[in-house]
Amino acid sequence: MVYQVEILSLAARAPHQPYQLHHQAAEGSVLKPAPFTYHVAHDVAEAVALLTDLGEDAKVLAGGQSLVPMMNLRLARPSALVDITRIPGLDYLRAGPDGLHVGALTRHHAVETTRDPAVLAGFGVLQRSARWIGHYPIRSRGTFGGSVAHGDSTAEWCILAVLLGAQIILAGPGGERQVGAGDFFEGFFTIAAEPDEVITEVWFPAPAPHAALTEFAPRQGDFATVAAAVSVELASAGTDGADGADGAASTDGAEANGQPDGAALRQARIVLGGVSPAPFVVDATSLAGQPAAPATWREAGELAAAQIDPPDDESGDAQYRRRLTATLVSRALAEASRR
Repeated sequence: MVYQVEILSLAARAPHQPYQLHHQAAEGSVLKPAPFTYHVAHDVAEAVALLTDLGEDAKVLAGGQSLVPMMNLRLARPSALVDITRIPGLDYLRAGPDGLHVGALTRHHAVETTRDPAVLAGFGVLQRSARWIGHYPIRSRGTFGGSVAHGDSTAEWCILAVLLGAQIILAGPGGERQVGAGDFFEGFFTIAAEPDEVITEVWFPAPAPHAALTEFAPRQGDFATVAAAVSVELASAGTDGADGADGAASTDGAEANGQPDGAALRQARIVLGGVSPAPFVVDATSLAGQPAAPATWREAGELAAAQIDPPDDESGDAQYRRRLTATLVSRALAEASRR
C-alpha cells in the first residue's frame, strides 16, 4: 500500500491555514483513516477559534491514543484535527489548599511517576491507578484531558473524576466554564462539552486519602471488563456515623485484617466502570455506620452488584460482570480502608 502525506511548507501557509493531508493508495488497497485536514493550535484561544471555524466534525488531538486507533478503524471520521499538544502551560500537577489541579496535557506517565508529597498525601489514588492504563508507550503519550474528553466509561481517569467529585474546566467562545464530572459523562463516548470547547484542566477540589481503584481485564493493558473505584471516610467507634457498642462488637479481628480496631464507616462512595454507558455511581448510603470489616466489604460488593444492569458481550455476560463487580468492590474497599 502506498500512503502519501503532503504537508504544505510552513513558509507557504497563511495564518490558520491547515496542513493539508492527502491520501493516495495503490489500486485495491484500503487506507486506514478517512481524509482529514490537520491544524496546529499554539494557544487555547487559537484552538477554540479553529474549532469554531471548522464545525462540529472537527476533533481535538491531545495525545491521540484513543482517537487515532478509532480513526484507523474508521469508527471515527473527523473532517479535521486540531492539535493542541504544542500549547504551553497545560502540562502540570499542582496540589494546594484548594485541591489538585491537573493540566489537560499532563501525560499519564507524569501522574504515575509523581513524587510530590502533596499529591501523594491526598490524591495518591491517581498515582496508584495510572498503572492500569494500557501499556507504557500509551501512558507516555496519552494525556489526562484527552482521556477525559474521550469519555470511555472504563477509563480510569473518568471513573476517578466522578468518584472524587472533579470539576472539568472548559474553554470556549463564551469564555471558561466548569462542569461537574458527575454531569460531564453522558453516555457512550458522549460528554457535556460543545464541539467548539477545549478541556484545559481537571480540578479535584477535595483530597481523598482513603481511596482505591481496582479492575479486571483478560490481558494486562486491555480495557477493563469491570473497574471499581471507592473512597471511604472512617470514624472510631462511638463517634459520628457509628454506634459505639455495635461498631466495637462487630470488628473483632479487624485490626488483624489491616482495619483500624473498632473503626466504622462514616461514608463510602463507589463508582463502577464497564457496567453502564457512563461511570456508574452506586447508592452506598446504607453502609454508613457499618463496621470497617471484611463482612461489610462483602456486603458492599453484593449491594453494588444488585444495582447494576450490565451488558452481555464477548468479554462476559451480565451475571459474570455482577460477580466481578462484587469481588472488585470488596477488594477496593479493603484496600482503601487500610490507607
